[in-house]
Amino acid sequence: MNKPLSILGLALVFFLSACQDTGLPVLIVSVEEMISPASSPSGEPFLSSSEDGIYLSWLEQVDPTMYELRFSMLRDGEWSEPAVITARDDFFVNWADFPSVLPGPMGNLWAHWLQRGSEGGYDYGVRVTHSKDGGSTWSEPWTPHDDGTPTEHGFVSMMASGTGIGVAWLDGRKFVSGADGGPAPREMTLRFRQVEAGGTPGPETLLDARICDCCQTDAVVTPSGPVVVYRDRTEEEIRDIYVTRFLNGAWTEGTPVHEDGWEIGGCPVNGPAVAMAGDQLAVAWFTGAADVPSVKVAFAKADGVSFDPPAQVDDGNPAGRVDVLGLSNGDFLVSWLERTGGDAAEVRMRRVRPDGTIGKAVTLTSSSSSRASGFPRLAQGPDGNLVMAWTDVSTLPAQVRVTRVLLEDG
Repeated sequence: MNKPLSILGLALVFFLSACQDTGLPVLIVSVEEMISPASSPSGEPFLSSSEDGIYLSWLEQVDPTMYELRFSMLRDGEWSEPAVITARDDFFVNWADFPSVLPGPMGNLWAHWLQRGSEGGYDYGVRVTHSKDGGSTWSEPWTPHDDGTPTEHGFVSMMASGTGIGVAWLDGRKFVSGADGGPAPREMTLRFRQVEAGGTPGPETLLDARICDCCQTDAVVTPSGPVVVYRDRTEEEIRDIYVTRFLNGAWTEGTPVHEDGWEIGGCPVNGPAVAMAGDQLAVAWFTGAADVPSVKVAFAKADGVSFDPPAQVDDGNPAGRVDVLGLSNGDFLVSWLERTGGDAAEVRMRRVRPDGTIGKAVTLTSSSSSRASGFPRLAQGPDGNLVMAWTDVSTLPAQVRVTRVLLEDG
C-alpha cells in the first residue's frame, strides 16, 4: 500500500472542479501532512473543535498490556505537548468503538473511554470524566449506566447539554436473562443520560429498545435541541439509519432518515454521522441495500422532523466509515473510505449543498479497508481549514496521523 504522503509536511495541491455543471465554484484543496502528536503504536483517533482550536484524542500503547488515553490541542498551527488523561491495563480497545475528548460548556473538557469488566469478552462499560483546567487534571470517572450487567456498553456520542453534557450509548443489558429467568431477548438498546460538571446525573432515558448491535452513534446540538442518529434494527432485520430528537422536554420516537430497506442478519459496524450548517441538518451514512454498497447524505431543517431524499456521494465501491462536517458558508463536506482494489482504499471527500448540488470527489490520503485502519475523522478549526486524523497501517506498528486540509473557492 502506498504511503499517505511521500514527504512529511509536503503540501500536495489539487485543483479540482467541485462540480462540472451544477454551478459550484472550483474547490482548491491543499493537503499537507502534519507531524503527528501521536507516537507509534497508536490508534482510535477522534477529533473535536471549539472556537479556540482542534482537539485530537487517541489510544497509545506504552507496553504490551498498558495503554494511555492521550490528547493534544492544535492552536495557531501547532500541536500541544500530548497530555495523558488516564493510563490503564483494562481499556477495551476496539477499532470501531473509540474514546473521545469534547470541549463542553463552562470551559470544561469532557472525555470518555471504555473499560473491560471482570468477565472479559464483551463485558465492558463507559467511563466519563471532565477537566476544569484545560486537561491538566481530571475528575474521578463516572459510569452513565447503572444496570451492573456484564454486557457491552459503548459506541458513545457526547453532546453539550445545559451546562454539562449528554451521553448517548449502546447498552447490552438485554443480552442477559430477565429477573424471571426467561431467555434473554438479546437486543441492543440506545440510552441517554445528562450530567453536570461535579453535579448529580439526570435520569437514564431509553431512546430506542432495539437497535443495531455495534454501529457508531453520532449527535449534534441544533437550535431546536439535541439530535442523535443511529442504525436501527427491526424485527425483520432491516437496519436503516434513524434519528431521535429532544423536543419539548422529551426524546421523540426514532424515525428513519431514509428507508433504504437494508436487510442484513448481522451488524455491519458502520454507523452514521450528523452535522449542522446554518439552519440545515445533514446525516451521512453507509448502506448495502439491494447488495449495492453506497454512501448517502440527506438534509433536513434543524429540527430534523422531515428529511429530503438522499444524494449518493460515493464513487462506486465504498467501504463506508463516513464523517460529515458543516461549514460556516452552509456547505457540507462528506468523507468516506473508497475501496481501490484488494485491501487498498482512499479517504475521499465531496462538498455537498442542501439543494442537492454535489462536487467532485477529492482524495485526501491513501489508506486500507482493513479493520485496523479504523474510522478517519474530520474537524474544522477557527481559521476555517480542516484537520483529518486516521490510523496509518501501511507500516507496523500502526500510528495515528494528521493532515491539514486547506479549502479555498477559486
